[in-house]
Amino acid sequence: MSGSPQANPGNGDPVSSGATEKPARESTDHIRKLVDRAQKGDRSALEELYLIHFDRIYSYLHVSVGNRHDAEDLTTQTFLKMLESIGRFRWQSAPFSAWLFRIAHNLAMDHFRARKRVQPEEEVPEAPGSEEPSAELEAMQSLGRQSMLELIEKLSPEQQQVLTLKFVFNFPNADVAKILDKTEGAIKSLQHRALASLHRQIATSSETASQEP
Repeated sequence: MSGSPQANPGNGDPVSSGATEKPARESTDHIRKLVDRAQKGDRSALEELYLIHFDRIYSYLHVSVGNRHDAEDLTTQTFLKMLESIGRFRWQSAPFSAWLFRIAHNLAMDHFRARKRVQPEEEVPEAPGSEEPSAELEAMQSLGRQSMLELIEKLSPEQQQVLTLKFVFNFPNADVAKILDKTEGAIKSLQHRALASLHRQIATSSETASQEP
């Protein structure tokens, strides 16, 4: 696409993405109109969809793959897939951004599989009536975003994906489930275990710090 922004750590910083209120051009109604126009071949609508979503997709892929070069390449592939597939997109319960993140996620998983780095985590059914552990959530909320990302890097790949999508990009469980092609119960289970692991990391770090002279 002409006039494409370059992948920029300042623009695509994972720490600063997804936490602010959506501007008018990112509203659901505006995105729906853009998608409708894009599906009819309107190039300017495709360009605007690209510009609106570029930073978040690049940031997500940068967090996922860990280096700028691969993130840039996968971001380009994501939007090429969008161009190829937008005619088949259908509005359902998830937003357009979740569909686009699903494309990015699948490309990232293909990237990892090519390097034999992905081993799916065994899914453990969520206990009936279980809730997100408040202690773990409080621990997450007490962290700065950069510290949170550093701790997330120590989790399993699937746990990293869930927490990144939920706490960095602010997707609800239903959208995370669609992006990762899992059930909401599996997402809650992965989140529960990931938060518990983070809570242990934070507790251990705090204990170590308190013992230092």
